Amino acid sequence: MTYVVTESCIRCRYTDCVEVCPTDCFRQGPNFLVIDPDECIDCGVCAPECPVDAIVSSEDIAEDQLAFVELNAALAKQWPAIDARQAPLPDADEWKDVQSKLRYLQKEPVTC
Repeated sequence: MTYVVTESCIRCRYTDCVEVCPTDCFRQGPNFLVIDPDECIDCGVCAPECPVDAIVSSEDIAEDQLAFVELNAALAKQWPAIDARQAPLPDADEWKDVQSKLRYLQKEPVTC
């Protein structure tokens, strides 16, 4: 089991979760965060910190979000680690309640 960042994070990228992670398992993309499943210790402290409820256990993930298990694993190998809280994206509040955001996911690596 590991924790997974799901679609709700896209175009928001709130980083409250990063601040509490004891293993620095988060990776940062242009408009999304992922959790590296090889680094996650399944403690779950990040999930309640997410203001858009984007973080869930892979055991409890909704069927329509299952693709995010593999997406987190793949993108975690490409994106840089993030270990400190940052400001959310400028228009995060406008996107936090939007559904079906996968088409807006930007996958190119970020240079920090």
